[in-house]
Amino acid sequence: MKPNAGDRRLATEDRLRAALAARAALVTHRDLCRNAPPRGRSWGVRRVRRVAFAALGVAAAVVAVCLLVLLPGSLLDPAPVPPARSPGISEPVPATPARPVGPSGADPRVNSHP
Repeated sequence: MKPNAGDRRLATEDRLRAALAARAALVTHRDLCRNAPPRGRSWGVRRVRRVAFAALGVAAAVVAVCLLVLLPGSLLDPAPVPPARSPGISEPVPATPARPVGPSGADPRVNSHP
């Protein structure tokens, strides 16, 4: 025969209460702390370290940016690049004439009118 679920809960609850009461009976006035409670936030070593490391990180970032901007030949000042040509087929260059062409179209030594 199985015990009733309500009876098991009551038995478990009674055992827990007895265990907690026994544990509480072990604490005496000598176990309690006599120091005054802490008052507000104070600057501890960890907090000072965090602030110091944050300040050093910011200073290092500022120095790095200044070096990149101010030094000649930096990454922000690249060498000039020639202009790009348009892609496609280029037209052939016309051949130069063998004889130089004068300022006028007609030769002055040749008299075409009598």
